[in-house]
Amino acid sequence: MTSIAPLNHTVVSQAEWLEAGRALLQKEKEFTRARDAMSAARRELPWMKVETDYVFEGPDGPVSLSDLFDGRSHLIVYHYMYGPGWADGCPGCSFVCDHVDSARQHFEHHDVAYVVVSRAPVADFQAFKERMGWTFRWVSSSQNSFNYDFGVSYRREDLDAGPVLHNFVPQKLNSEEQPGLSVFLKDADGSIYRTYSTYERGLDLLIGAYNYLDLMPLGRNEEGPMNWVQFHDKYED
Repeated sequence: MTSIAPLNHTVVSQAEWLEAGRALLQKEKEFTRARDAMSAARRELPWMKVETDYVFEGPDGPVSLSDLFDGRSHLIVYHYMYGPGWADGCPGCSFVCDHVDSARQHFEHHDVAYVVVSRAPVADFQAFKERMGWTFRWVSSSQNSFNYDFGVSYRREDLDAGPVLHNFVPQKLNSEEQPGLSVFLKDADGSIYRTYSTYERGLDLLIGAYNYLDLMPLGRNEEGPMNWVQFHDKYED
């Protein structure tokens, strides 16, 4: 558990506290309206047709991108950082994925499928998935260019050569693997479109624990993004 020193903070009467709360509520309402407007803008993005017939390695054999929709018209792909030969997955990606299965039972009944994709072969992460207790679908892109095409994996020679395109802009990266999320739609004739992708702090939206921590007096109480996060079976009581 994180220990903290006593805080110096303004303490007021109930009347003053209610007044401050009402002022904050107005800002919260403004934020909610701005968030709704952002969600609407996201839905208005143009779509990009997926021309490549990606085939992934699943635990039961090959599976196409179309198959991953599992009879639904929408698909969420979480790009999990798990490179070939890694002993464990990414703690930050695991923090995100710890929030999936409970929500999944709801959005899968709302025409939305979900899958995790990593570049490591399936055999590399099966035991880790079982250890984490996750039940969502997890497949490998080790035999195709999916991770590279969607800006979440990079070849070392490209990283060493200079900035690469990541999160819509050229930037210098150190790691060959990056996290992200992409959304796809499949229409009645089977055509698949990429409708949205997000990376870096765009993934905050997926982390329910952060929303709880943001309500706390100390907020997230971290020195850097997720610097305190561990695999959920490694926390000490």
